[in-house]
Amino acid sequence: MAALQRIQPCLWFDTQAEEAARFYVDIFPNAQIHAVTHYSEVGIEQHGRPVGSVMTVSFSLDGQAMLGLNGGPMFKFNPAVSLMVNCDSQAEIDHYWARLGEGGDPAAQQCGWLADRYGVSWQITPRDWEAMYTSSNQAGAQRAMKAMMGMKKLDIAQLQAAFDGKAAAP
Repeated sequence: MAALQRIQPCLWFDTQAEEAARFYVDIFPNAQIHAVTHYSEVGIEQHGRPVGSVMTVSFSLDGQAMLGLNGGPMFKFNPAVSLMVNCDSQAEIDHYWARLGEGGDPAAQQCGWLADRYGVSWQITPRDWEAMYTSSNQAGAQRAMKAMMGMKKLDIAQLQAAFDGKAAAP
């Protein structure tokens, strides 16, 4: 079991928490499912879920503790909250973009953001992106931001070239 982190995302699904957790665990390194709990008759007046159905799935992705909850259809994911994946290379960006985007909403892809098949929003970003857009080199930061605004999947070389004021590599 992963150590309990002070802040742990809880993702509210209708009925797909276990399926989603297995999907995510297959994508990330150092990832595993730790526990699956099931609804019982206790509280059935409130939860209304079938007895024995999956209630929660405790899992971790690359060391980050997560919880999936099958809470019903009343709440849906939206891009107001997203999970950021800071990547060290273009190969990592390509991997997470492709895998998390499988079956997702292509219309929800912009500026490194994507929505997966469950509606969860992810930001697939270069680890150095924050250093670019918060740089004291405001002209470079603005060029990088302009380049990023025209992308779906982020391209590290193009962002760096824009920041540096150079033409992007072909």
